[in-house]
Amino acid sequence: MDSLWLSGNDNKDLFSSKLINENIETDICIIGAGIFGLSCAYYLSNLGYKVTILEKNNIGEKTTGHTTAKITSQHGLFYKYLTNSFDKQFAKDYLFANEQAIKNIKKIIDTEKINCDFEYQNSFVYATTKKELENVKDEYKIVQNLGFNCEFVTKTGLPFDIKGALCFKNQAQFHPLKYLYGLANCITSNGGIICTNTTVFDMKKDGNYYITYSEKLNVKSKYVIVATHYPFINFPGFYFTKMYQSTSYVIAVDTKKTLSNGMYISASEPVFSFRTAMYNSKKILLIGGGEHKTGIPTCYEDSYGLLEKEAKKYYPDCEVLFRWNTRDCISLDKLPYIGAYSSLLPNVYVGTGFKKWGMTTSNVAANIIVDMICYKENEYSYLFDSSRLKPLKNMDEFKNVIVQSVNSLILDKFRSGQMNFDEIANNSGSIIEVENEKVGIYKDKNGKIYAVNPICTHLGCQLSWNDVDKTWDCPCHGSRFNYDGKNLYDPAFKDLQTYNLDN
Repeated sequence: MDSLWLSGNDNKDLFSSKLINENIETDICIIGAGIFGLSCAYYLSNLGYKVTILEKNNIGEKTTGHTTAKITSQHGLFYKYLTNSFDKQFAKDYLFANEQAIKNIKKIIDTEKINCDFEYQNSFVYATTKKELENVKDEYKIVQNLGFNCEFVTKTGLPFDIKGALCFKNQAQFHPLKYLYGLANCITSNGGIICTNTTVFDMKKDGNYYITYSEKLNVKSKYVIVATHYPFINFPGFYFTKMYQSTSYVIAVDTKKTLSNGMYISASEPVFSFRTAMYNSKKILLIGGGEHKTGIPTCYEDSYGLLEKEAKKYYPDCEVLFRWNTRDCISLDKLPYIGAYSSLLPNVYVGTGFKKWGMTTSNVAANIIVDMICYKENEYSYLFDSSRLKPLKNMDEFKNVIVQSVNSLILDKFRSGQMNFDEIANNSGSIIEVENEKVGIYKDKNGKIYAVNPICTHLGCQLSWNDVDKTWDCPCHGSRFNYDGKNLYDPAFKDLQTYNLDN
């Protein structure tokens, strides 16, 4: 099922490339047309740069189109972590960088007259237990000490009692796809080119320029911005060693009741997120949660079912209108990578690892990259230095990533198939062995068989079957493939090898 934001999108083919086997020369090539890529293109085209954007799918169709679209500097209980892991000034700069991003987004909307359902909202991290309350109060004191005007409250618009909550005022929410198409129209009005349904598969240096290769056209440019959610260029950069992907779920429900305003997230696991949105001139409720590392098998009860149970608890007569999920890149120290892609690739830039808060951090990233291209200093760039080699802040997580990668790259390939062919139920899948070779099998509702080579086309990890979304997911780096082998999510960009089997 499409997300609320993607439903009824009549503009999705508006920028589909009609150029075949043509070469384009431009100042800046941007790979990816999500909110980060289009934010970069908007600012740069306004400065007079010629920009060309290449997008594998349609504008905002993947991560941006599957977000909850909260525009906020309140990233959970994060400022205690930043203060303890770095220092007070670091935490303060992170906070005010994201506060500035809220103002930047509002300025763009007002200047360009983009109708995207933008509205200011108060944002809350709420506690329902005594332990959570202690953590919320600690965060409140820390944020106050950073010089930010926040409040501790005991009453909110939630349909249940809480112990207390930390409130950030003047945060916001919007319709992300309407915003992106507003940016896209501005970019093309400035002479920019946007080519959707155009998969980039390589980039090579050519003297003082770069050639970006896709199956439809090649782009020659002095600068390249990799805005692909998860960087697809493995060497140099090695981002696949520094990040993992996390999957979470969202449902949109008609509660059949009047809803209060506000954006909410729980203080500890299981994390639940709430916000309202407009659909068919009616206010509906978005509930998010069910987070797990991408590639780890889950079930309906622990994903959408968990959210539906939460909705029914407070709104017994509610109707689920939309279900969707998303993947977020998370670095091992919880901070995005923004800046130069690698010292070996001059004039190539990256923004990734936005850790579920890409609405604001994508704008922070865009301003940092634009300043770098314009040889200007940015006061916040040091926070997200993409070349940082500081000790990892979370060694346990680093070990987990390494162990999972080793298992999927090596050990799982020597283990026997997960079940026999006859044990696979209709509308389900698994890995079996056929003549000592692993084969990924999916049987649709009518028993039709789809067979693939269950090895990720990114770096060769063995995939796992996702029975909730009927996809093959990579537990190493988060790539995702449809049951018929079609690539859905990066860092992989090639489809899986498929087999023809007699039914």
